[in-house]
Amino acid sequence: MDADFDETYILLLLADSNLPTGSFVASAGFESYGTHGFLSISSASSAGKGRAATAGTVDFIQDSLHTYARSALPFVSDAYCIVDALKDLKGKPEIEHDVTIKKLLELDGLYENMTLNHVAKRASKAQGVALLTLYAKGFACPSGPGDEDHLSKSLTVLIDRLKLMVRGEETHGHLPVCWGVLTGALGISLLRAQHLFLFLHARSVLSSAVRLNTIGPYSSQQLLLHSVRPLVEAEVSQNKDLRTGIFMDMHHNDADNRPATTWPLGEILAVRHDLQHSRIFNS
Repeated sequence: MDADFDETYILLLLADSNLPTGSFVASAGFESYGTHGFLSISSASSAGKGRAATAGTVDFIQDSLHTYARSALPFVSDAYCIVDALKDLKGKPEIEHDVTIKKLLELDGLYENMTLNHVAKRASKAQGVALLTLYAKGFACPSGPGDEDHLSKSLTVLIDRLKLMVRGEETHGHLPVCWGVLTGALGISLLRAQHLFLFLHARSVLSSAVRLNTIGPYSSQQLLLHSVRPLVEAEVSQNKDLRTGIFMDMHHNDADNRPATTWPLGEILAVRHDLQHSRIFNS
């Protein structure tokens, strides 16, 4: 089977909006953004309420993508590389499970400490463990003699172990880390994993906008194709080589190459999500 076709097929599966990952209950702060009146603050506000809301939605996605790519994408990349390294081991990769788990827990703990927003933490944890469950129940090969190779079995055991640790509150199971684990186990390229990660974030925001009735479904698709696409591509290009730095020697002068939050206003508005009198999303 052609490797490119295999990767494309997995990408189509991961892009399915019906996947049970819990993203439909998260707006990434967009609901609070609209409640606080920022959708109407737009350069297009004089062109009418509808266009102002559309422009405000694009403005939110641009700022949200920028800070999310800078703060979360390095964790996706590191988690992916940790899991992908198991494939280079000859013989029995499960002998490295303890080392792999330890590195993933370090990564997960760092993301927990860097995410000061309790609302974002809550959504990230819920979606993260959902991804691990998705692999175990939806993507792992069916059990049976000869149904999967040794590496696939080893990856399934690793992810099940990580999932149990999250359930047992031994670690947090944040979304970027779990996405890196999932895509690394499925064997798609790191660049595709990064691109899809940001694409799904942007699509989730647009889905939230449709459910909040700030834009229509046709407008959402139009924005996703024409306005959001260059934003996603720009963030991937700019941040694809960023790493957390905890698994390599980095000097204090390398601070610009480490994860960072770039949109303080978005953090403040997201924190105020639970203070809304009425809300339909968890974040």
